[in-house]
Amino acid sequence: MADKPYSAAAERNREPILAVLRRALPASGTVLEIASGTGEHAVWFAANLPGIAIQPSDPDDEHRASIAAWTRFTGVANVRAPLAIDVTVPAWEVDEGVPKAIAAVLCINMIHISPWAATLGLMRGAGTLLPPGGALYLYGAYKRGGAHTAPSNASFDASLRARDPAWGVRDLEAVTAAAADAGLAPESVIEMPANNLSVILRRRAPLG
Repeated sequence: MADKPYSAAAERNREPILAVLRRALPASGTVLEIASGTGEHAVWFAANLPGIAIQPSDPDDEHRASIAAWTRFTGVANVRAPLAIDVTVPAWEVDEGVPKAIAAVLCINMIHISPWAATLGLMRGAGTLLPPGGALYLYGAYKRGGAHTAPSNASFDASLRARDPAWGVRDLEAVTAAAADAGLAPESVIEMPANNLSVILRRRAPLG
């Protein structure tokens, strides 16, 4: 349907991601998803993790309409109305109706399809919103040690940069360094299908 776009990639990766989220997320609370896209992940995770509430978001009007359409279509009750969050906007985490109590933050396939400022904004916001021990979950393609992990990722990187020079597969070390600056420490890196990675970071407890 035109108002409910379908993503083959979202359907392919949802089960492997869900398996990681079952271990990484708390049993209850509000989970904020940044750059929710079509909304297929949001409704899938919500249906399979009934103890949590998914708060989807996306800066794109059409994406938010798709999220709402998928939520209506599936009838999943624990998906909230999508927010118009743009993580490149300063102090987004205190605006746009963001809930005050966030148990975890998800961000899937955004970091490589956005300018670096989006990654920095994501980290700053997650570092502000998350409680001590709260998880930031990232999924996507990354370079490690400055090198691509597979030829397909190198080709993917080239195609992204051809579309927009500000996009591209990021160095995992640069991402985790930005996270550290925001008070987030890496917990684990998990290899996923199709040469992608799941990256789990946790909000550090304040000193003292």
